[in-house]
Amino acid sequence: MMLQSLISEFEHEVANTRKLLNAVPEKDLGYRPSPVSWTMGELAQHIATIYYWYVGVFTHEVYDVSTDRPERGAPSDIKATLDFFEQNVERARAILKSATEDSLQGLWTMKVGERTVVGPLPRGVVARGFLFNHVYHHRGEMIVYLRASGNKVPGLYGPTYEEAVGRK
Repeated sequence: MMLQSLISEFEHEVANTRKLLNAVPEKDLGYRPSPVSWTMGELAQHIATIYYWYVGVFTHEVYDVSTDRPERGAPSDIKATLDFFEQNVERARAILKSATEDSLQGLWTMKVGERTVVGPLPRGVVARGFLFNHVYHHRGEMIVYLRASGNKVPGLYGPTYEEAVGRK
């Protein structure tokens, strides 16, 4: 029951993430709202990378992100980021479809070298609380980046403010 719910949410939200990433203009990939913030291109790439982590969550008990370096392309290449996103979505979809309700109970830990950054937690909690919510958090940031740089924001859960005001 939980697995089917995760898969349904995954499919619904992948479409929203795709819509948002497709709204990122190449001309603004270097935009950063503050000196300590990622560029828009780096943020887009990070969102695409989160989908890469699904395989690590469901195939490892302990996943060390410092030893896993996916080939992502440059953050200044939005086409490479979009391709990376699509490849990762396909891998994530396949791993979710091969999961079982029992596998959602298995403990999982994320490390960066010797430092534990997530877990140990049941995989189902990690999927919902780390993978899904992580994407949602960064999508919210991307919406702010797009608006702050004068770009159009796509409606993810209905019309945007700009679309709603424009209808009056």
